[in-house]
Amino acid sequence: MYSINQHPRLLLINPWIVDFTAYDFWSKPLGLLYIASLLRQRGYQIDYIDCMDRYVPELLKTQNRTFPETDQDGMGPFYKVNISKPKMLQHIHRNYNRYGIPEEIFYEKIKRIRKPDAILVTSIMSYWYPGVFRVIELVKKHFPGCPVILGGIYAILCYQHAVDFSGADYIINHFKISHLAELLNNITGVQTKQVLLNNDLQHLDCYPYPAWDLYPNLDYICLIISKGCPFRCSYCASYLINPDLEFRNPHHIVEEIVHWKEEKGINHFIFYDDALLVDARQHFIPTMKELKKQNISINFYTPNALHAGLVTQFIAQLMIENGFKRIWLGFETADYELQKKTGAKIDNQTFKKAVDILLKAGFSNKQISAYILIGLPGQSFKSVIDSIYFVIGTGVKPYLAKFSPIPGTIIWNQVIKEYGWQKSVDPLWHNDALMPYHSPFINHQQYQQIKMMIQHFKV
Repeated sequence: MYSINQHPRLLLINPWIVDFTAYDFWSKPLGLLYIASLLRQRGYQIDYIDCMDRYVPELLKTQNRTFPETDQDGMGPFYKVNISKPKMLQHIHRNYNRYGIPEEIFYEKIKRIRKPDAILVTSIMSYWYPGVFRVIELVKKHFPGCPVILGGIYAILCYQHAVDFSGADYIINHFKISHLAELLNNITGVQTKQVLLNNDLQHLDCYPYPAWDLYPNLDYICLIISKGCPFRCSYCASYLINPDLEFRNPHHIVEEIVHWKEEKGINHFIFYDDALLVDARQHFIPTMKELKKQNISINFYTPNALHAGLVTQFIAQLMIENGFKRIWLGFETADYELQKKTGAKIDNQTFKKAVDILLKAGFSNKQISAYILIGLPGQSFKSVIDSIYFVIGTGVKPYLAKFSPIPGTIIWNQVIKEYGWQKSVDPLWHNDALMPYHSPFINHQQYQQIKMMIQHFKV
């Protein structure tokens, strides 16, 4: 049992990405940073390694750089090393890479860390699990006997796979922080009053700010004003990961933005919300009105896509006035039948109306992109081409989003049937990069035609 003056140590790790392609599209492990802040607030000492941090000094030294390559919006390429493809991916004629800091830099980092009482490893895309497994293998080798706890999106969606193959001692298949706290209490012996109790975490507003101070250098900060999503799109797992919809207090959101602007000089803020404009009168609009009063110069981005049907002239005007620089709209397809099958949250007329509103408010067509899904079960080559032409006709840029089959989603059983898979498919096959190789509806040649079509489009 630890005394009140003894603070157990935890090592938190964001693992490598292992994939055919990856880019720092404003990518940070926001959930893990919330956990770090919560645990530190309750007395734990936190060590942190983000394998995807492009600012790691040792990494920059190997590249003969002072700063990483970064565009005006804060994005940039990850360092990568070509590695051997798993056997089941040998037929894919593309390079397979480990993105992030080199293994030797990771190993040097853990050698400098005092043995922790527990190690927490997060996970994101299910098909990135090889990077997760490698981190777990290395830390267990260096810290024998130290319990490893695996959580995150892969652990939730592919729980049994993680139990069977990850090597972690504990798998957390939900985002209930109080359960993690109870587990850590059992492992470390922290006294009860140091444990995160259920009544500490009734609302998002009870959470401290994410532990962004763990990064010496940042180009952007990711935000949420809500968690969960009220929609049930057939291809999306958002409701499986966060089944309940909850919003933060607008005043608290503005306080956080101002804090990071003043504390770290951050200019780029990225909304991670899946439902940013839902119930906007109570949440988004008051947030933007309050932020406008602060009169600060910052940039906002919406890579998770706005629901086009919720865009109004008033909302668009608030976005212009508060520094929104790039807007992504969810569209998916212009095919009426597919729109109905995937959730019926958008139609062509509503999408065009949203684009017109944004343009009228003052956004340029270069600032607006529309996600088009490609590879949905039953989606033909012609359907994709028609969708691209429709978006181009509205004056904005189409942005391809390759379909990734996710277990537990409404569409999953249809994927299993039409792709001819077994239900126990390896998560590597969830990779959206495999779409043109596995889809029975769009072949690789057609996919290349679609890519070229979009690449040559100029707004």
